Amino acid sequence: MPDQTSTAVPVPAADGSALSAEDAKLVTLARSSRARVSAAEGAAVRDQDGRTYAAATVALPNLSVSALQLAVAQAASSGATKLEAAAVVTASDALEGAGHAAVRDLAVDAPVHVAGPSGTLLGTVTA
Repeated sequence: MPDQTSTAVPVPAADGSALSAEDAKLVTLARSSRARVSAAEGAAVRDQDGRTYAAATVALPNLSVSALQLAVAQAASSGATKLEAAAVVTASDALEGAGHAAVRDLAVDAPVHVAGPSGTLLGTVTA
């Protein structure tokens, strides 16, 4: 099994431009997933067919999965072979590394939008 520890990725500051309607929907889905279970993070991804998958962080005594890892896993287990975009809602100022790496497994160029708990865009990771 591959190493599951990855370094957090800095989030560049938002440039003030608005997200597309499709990417704003990802932020809304991620925010709702986080709030529904009072999780540390919520995430959503959109695959090559426009299908969306949303998830919240799972933190159990014997299972820990980040919201972004879980959203990517849902997409992959549903047959997605590429991601168009992802969003994470978090109180952190950095993107957790394992989730970022999971997105990159399916898309080297998909933007990962990072928003605060209020849904305000903090920035977008593109690398």
